[in-house]
Parts: sequence; structure tokens; C-alpha cells
Amino acid sequence: MGARVGSNDGVRLLLLPGMDGTEILFGPLRRSLPSHLDVEIVSYPQRGPTDYGALLESALAAIDAAPMDARFVVLGWSFGGPLAMRIARLRPSRVRALVLVSTFVACPLPWLRRVRWLLIGPVVGAVRFARRLPLWLLRPPSDPLRRDKAELWRTVPASALAARAREIACVDARADLAACQQPALCIVAEQDSVVPVACAEEIASLLPHAETLSLRGGHFALYAEAQHAADAIAEFVASRIRATGGDGAQSA
Repeated sequence: MGARVGSNDGVRLLLLPGMDGTEILFGPLRRSLPSHLDVEIVSYPQRGPTDYGALLESALAAIDAAPMDARFVVLGWSFGGPLAMRIARLRPSRVRALVLVSTFVACPLPWLRRVRWLLIGPVVGAVRFARRLPLWLLRPPSDPLRRDKAELWRTVPASALAARAREIACVDARADLAACQQPALCIVAEQDSVVPVACAEEIASLLPHAETLSLRGGHFALYAEAQHAADAIAEFVASRIRATGGDGAQSA
């Protein structure tokens, strides 16, 4: 379980990371959010079961351990999105709103399903190494993303990434999202090659009341455009909590 920042009137922003499963890439967002907003980050285990079912138990435990009057806004980034949708469906009285960032309800890359049997540690490790090169060659050692990525590569084993990639290949959260009645904010990266814009369109079709925010950049736009995202998230949280009167019931 990660750090908690700030305090608010019983409102907590619960952050669910992407495939890395750590707090690291949430750093810029966390620093950009207003101090009055209580932020909690769920970290995924890097060893042992790492399927959505096992991770769901850990995330639900964070909610269930909180005081009964605590209200949650759950943010799921990429891999964490389907997890956020399931939590909102299972804990409708505790989860007041959803923030879905660069995420999907089903496998975002169809070819991934066809090569699911190849998603093992050594293969993912090789792909991971190849993807390091642009960061090393094009960014200086002082670059924040390069530093944070280096920490991820030291922290997260390829086997954990492979297991989560296999989960993505077969995930189907459409029923979970369609059942959600909570207000939602969908944040889309304009040049995202990992989660195509069609994924956001599918989310919108299942959740037509969702608001949409576009960020410049690729899959890590939440990291690169943290202040823009933080301002929108803080306003969304404040307005949605006001709209529900703090008890989940829509104001007249």
C-alpha cells in the first residue's frame, strides 16, 4: 500500500497504477494535486498472484479498512482501469466517482490476444530492453521520466509485467462499466499508441454520462501533463462531491 497525502472532508482519491503497479509514475500527479485532497495509492505485489482477481482483493481491502463515512473517488490508469470499474460496481455506496485514464474495457490491442502464449518473462524482458533505448539515447540522465523509468526497471520484474499483459489480453470489463452509475471523468491521451482512441469511444458508449478530458502526448500524458490533469481531477472531485451532497444522492 502506498502513501496518503493531505486530508479532506472524508473524500479520498484512490489511485490504481498501470502495469508497473507502483507509486513511481504517479509522482508528478500527486505533487500537483491540492494538499487538501486525501490521496492513497494502491501498489500491486511484484511477486505471487498478480491477476485482476487477486489485485481486486487488495484494492477492496483499502476501501473496506477506511471509516464507514469515507467516500472514494477511484482513479484507474491504463491496466488499473478495469480494476477501478469492478471496484465501483462492487462498492457503489463507497465509490462516489470514477476517473479513467488512458484505459480500456477490453484488450486495447487485438494482436495481443493472438500472442498471449508469448507473454512470458524473457520475451517481455527483451521487449522492455528495446524500449529503453530511446529514453537512454534521446533524454539526458537528469530527465525525470528517464530517472523514474530506471527506478521502475530496477523495481518491477519482467515476470510481473508479463503476467499483467496476459491479463490485459483476456480482460472484459464491459459489464462492470455499464453497471456503474457514478459520475465519471475519462482522460484520453491524444497521441496514445498503446491505448487507441477507440477504447475511449467504447467507454463513452457504455457510460454516456462520462465527462472527457484530452491531454497532449502519448500513453504517459498523465505524467507529462500532470498539472493540467491534476487541476481537472481536483475540479471534478469537488464538483461531483458537491453534486451528490456528500452522501451519494444526486442533489435536486
